[in-house]
Amino acid sequence: MPRSVNLVIEDTSITMTEASTAQVDISELVRRVKDGDDEAFGMLVEQYQDNIYGYVFRMLHDPEEAEDVAQEVFIRAYQNLAGFRETASFKTWLYRIATNLAIDAARARKSRRAETFSLDEPVATDEGELQRQVPADRPGPAGLAESSELQQLVAAAIAQLSAKLRTVITLYDIEGLSYKEIAEVLGCPVGTIKSRLFNARNQLRDELEEKIDVENWLAEWP
Repeated sequence: MPRSVNLVIEDTSITMTEASTAQVDISELVRRVKDGDDEAFGMLVEQYQDNIYGYVFRMLHDPEEAEDVAQEVFIRAYQNLAGFRETASFKTWLYRIATNLAIDAARARKSRRAETFSLDEPVATDEGELQRQVPADRPGPAGLAESSELQQLVAAAIAQLSAKLRTVITLYDIEGLSYKEIAEVLGCPVGTIKSRLFNARNQLRDELEEKIDVENWLAEWP
């Protein structure tokens, strides 16, 4: 990477031309960044920043911390892009960075204070921040929760899962990644991903069965 960049997510969005908005060639943008084109990196940020922020927020349930971690994701990506193999998926590479940083942030927070999430308390956010979440591309825990109350119950239940299970169910059921993509993000076999997803859904069923119609809810999942 030819030089460092002072990256602030909100300020790096580039107004894309009509040609570029029609179809963003991620591989071409990556090549341009490697050649020193910072504007191309701004376009990469614009392409993925909402997805990454939404994913990190769902992992951490703290809008300010999610903002900091999401910004760090793109800083790390910029700093390490020279070593990125262009035969790999930039999207899964970015999610891998986000996953590692989100898990590190959660562990650091846990070490600072013992914190648990109650199913009877709302997710710690405000109305403005919730609007920044990107809707899931497929039906999942967030997409199926039409009411605010149900969204809060589901989010809180997911937050109580272990980091491994929370990561898999968030990537698959909310972010819409495939088994193969999640396996690339986490460096695990596809069979391991399927097993973790099965366990995560079972634990959610146990947590939510007395609060919502779990069977009908889970029947809508892919």
